[in-house]
Amino acid sequence: MKGNNTWSYRPYRPLDTAETLYICRLVPGDHWIHIEWLPDGASRYRVWYRRREEESFCLAVETGTAFCEINGLEAGVDYAVYIESDRHRSRVRLARCGESVGTVVNYLHPDDEAYAYSGRYLCSPSLLRHPDGYLLASMDLFASGQPQNLTLIFRSDDDGQSWHYLCELMPCFWGKLFLHRGEVYMLACSTEYGDLLIGRSPDGGAHFDAPVVLLRGSNGKGGHTGVHKNPQNIVRFGGRIYETLEWGSWSNKEYGHAAMVMSCREEDDLLEPENWHFTPPRRFDHFEKQLDGLPMNTMTIEGTLVVDTDGRLLNVMRFGMYQKALVYAVNTEDPDAPLSFERIMDFPGNYSKFMIRRDAVSGQYYSVATRVYDPQKTNARNLLSLLRSSDLRHWAVAADLLDRREQDARLVGFQYVDFFIEGEDILFLCRTAQNGAHSYHDSNYSTFHRIRHFRTHPQLA
Repeated sequence: MKGNNTWSYRPYRPLDTAETLYICRLVPGDHWIHIEWLPDGASRYRVWYRRREEESFCLAVETGTAFCEINGLEAGVDYAVYIESDRHRSRVRLARCGESVGTVVNYLHPDDEAYAYSGRYLCSPSLLRHPDGYLLASMDLFASGQPQNLTLIFRSDDDGQSWHYLCELMPCFWGKLFLHRGEVYMLACSTEYGDLLIGRSPDGGAHFDAPVVLLRGSNGKGGHTGVHKNPQNIVRFGGRIYETLEWGSWSNKEYGHAAMVMSCREEDDLLEPENWHFTPPRRFDHFEKQLDGLPMNTMTIEGTLVVDTDGRLLNVMRFGMYQKALVYAVNTEDPDAPLSFERIMDFPGNYSKFMIRRDAVSGQYYSVATRVYDPQKTNARNLLSLLRSSDLRHWAVAADLLDRREQDARLVGFQYVDFFIEGEDILFLCRTAQNGAHSYHDSNYSTFHRIRHFRTHPQLA
């Protein structure tokens, strides 16, 4: 076995994993399961399935392709499936037939151990339109107390109507795909509170060269601190490229997470660590009277960058105060200067990661956010809304997009949306929990959606 100097795999396999056929994508519907795998050179493949509680598998189909669909299944039932050729056999995978929303990019049953070396749930959606016209979508694998270090990347060549597996990045967590000078980059952590990494793809996302380390983390266990980030919009302002991050950890009782902003001159090489500047970590404080009484480790996390109506760059933070966001100002004259407290902003989507973008056509600000609708249910994430503001101070609901308030808020969630504006539409990728998810938080789907005519009559396609 030879070493390698890469970031991407197709697929990644731990060294103690036996060579098998690899099922790279599962999509369950109400009465069917779509399965895709990486071919191993065989001319024919046999697809086997059974209800999860049964012992014997049945042959579903024999095919010469590397994909198939098993039909005639029962909604609300778990199934086990595997693929075999004359050479290899895949691991047994699980899928539950039932309701889904949007177009499913990928699915992972909460009891499926295919990625247990990283996690059991799909997280950190990131969506990108490549200049050649196709879409890229990425998501990582997480679970509390697990390594959390694998990211999957998928591609669509038909504007999101269908998706196929592209590659995997290891280690990669909390990653954001973005374009710079026509090339695809990934900005991520190696694991939860691990190193901050950046890498580039030489071929539009199919492969990634080895990443470079921009900051060293400490993995943030036992109250120790490290790098935290989320897939947020990359902002170009005044000749620099900006992104948000934090320093801290959930288990840090002193201050939790401290806000930061990183930046690099657009003409500089993004893969040279010394070209990046970082603001010092800004801890939460009781900046004004209405904040009195909040603990120092109040949730200030997952900031989103946006330029306000006065042309200033702001970092708007998810914040642990009902229907409020905390706003910092970025000193764009000095990339090493600390963030300064700006104000507390009314915002109805503050208990989950959100992104804000300004529409270049209307000048309005938009967010596709998990809307907090009940002070007694601040953890509920079963209502996803399109929010609009003209001044980054006052927000209105432009449309409710996915409303499952009648369903159990403990088990259904639409969250952590990554979106961009394209013509008359908004395209977004959602971390979705439904149809037998472990919890609203521990999502089992990554789903793609389009909001048509978002400025005038928003309609979720």
